[in-house]
Amino acid sequence: MNSRIESLRRLELVLHRHEQDLCRALQQDLGKSRGESYMCEIGLVYSELRFMLRSIKRFSREKRVATPLSQAVSRSYTKPSPRGVVLIMSPWNYPVMLTLDPLIDALAAGNTAVLKPSAYAPACTRVIETVIREAFPPELVCVVTGGREENKFLLDAEFDYIFFTGSQAVGKEVLRHAAEHLTPVTLELGGKSPCIVDRTADIDLAARRIVFGKYLNCGQTCVAPDYICCDASVAEPLKKALQREIVRQYGREPLKNEAYGRIISEKHFARLTALLEESSVGYGGKTDAAALKIEPTLITPCSWDSAVMQEEIFGPLLPILPYHSLEDTLQRINAREHPLAFYIFSKDRAVIRSVTERCAFGGGCVNDTIIHLATPHMGFGGVGASGMGAYHGKTGFDAFSHTKSIVDKKTWLDLPMRYQPYTPLSEKLVRMFLR
Repeated sequence: MNSRIESLRRLELVLHRHEQDLCRALQQDLGKSRGESYMCEIGLVYSELRFMLRSIKRFSREKRVATPLSQAVSRSYTKPSPRGVVLIMSPWNYPVMLTLDPLIDALAAGNTAVLKPSAYAPACTRVIETVIREAFPPELVCVVTGGREENKFLLDAEFDYIFFTGSQAVGKEVLRHAAEHLTPVTLELGGKSPCIVDRTADIDLAARRIVFGKYLNCGQTCVAPDYICCDASVAEPLKKALQREIVRQYGREPLKNEAYGRIISEKHFARLTALLEESSVGYGGKTDAAALKIEPTLITPCSWDSAVMQEEIFGPLLPILPYHSLEDTLQRINAREHPLAFYIFSKDRAVIRSVTERCAFGGGCVNDTIIHLATPHMGFGGVGASGMGAYHGKTGFDAFSHTKSIVDKKTWLDLPMRYQPYTPLSEKLVRMFLR
């Protein structure tokens, strides 16, 4: 136990030493400002780390449970144990947080780890390598860099657990390889996360919080609102409020705003501009190919059949779909693959209860966006096509642990009825004990 605590403290010390290096790397890879880098990556890593340092002894304790009468004169308990050697594969959109958060959970649970950061964020990978090398011996944690060949090599190897964050397409490959070794996995994927704004919502506040959640990291967030379904009666006021908030948060020329991020690569920029060309732009839409930047953009009018509604956007394009019937809208949403997140802006508690009970999704917010993942007190994960398993805090500790169930039977009493030969008396006794 002391070695786990010492490892986490060493990681915290090294992170403080390289905090500015991480900020510079995030700016280099994704154009993230210093404030956004701390709020959405480095600060969340510190939060998870300190929570684990406070909680690790409590999480690691044996837990006594009730013993049935048939196992009398015993002590029954559960005991968390490490899974072993774990593989953590992280994506490029939040390369620091999504690499180090699961590592913290894995180390707290007593595992050793192999980290495989994304090749799309090379500057962050270099700093993470340095941090890991300074904080841990290679037999405890090591980093493997590279692209598809290295990914394939790692997935062909045998691990005790695999933790993957990324796209659904790659997630399927991870699951297919894991099946060869019967390796358990956590998959943190994505999907088209809906945002409902009903007629009772505070439109100005909803717009402010939607713009924050959608255009953070230039829309490259797995839990960003992917599209808005709004009551037709508030569609126009909402559109105007969203425009005002875009100007308020990013200025009248977002492409010149140094605090506004960029698209990760030319490949993703081309995919997004292709969607943009097939869409009806209601606001924004300007691009800068040299800087890989796309303005915060509203897609309106838009329909369920539009190209932008056929795949997860993962960029700063926000479709707005007015509705006349919330019931029909919920049926359409439920007919699709389960999203990673779901957001509802409303003052009607009956509507909120109906939406949160009837719709399947990983997690979400009422009258806000994305903040549900920024806490160690709740698990974060998907369901169905948006993932399996969860982590953060106690949920993360449990994900990287195997819980042993143990019965400690005393030797001074041995009930004879379970042994052959069975008699009518022994059967009566068994029936009595197993009622």
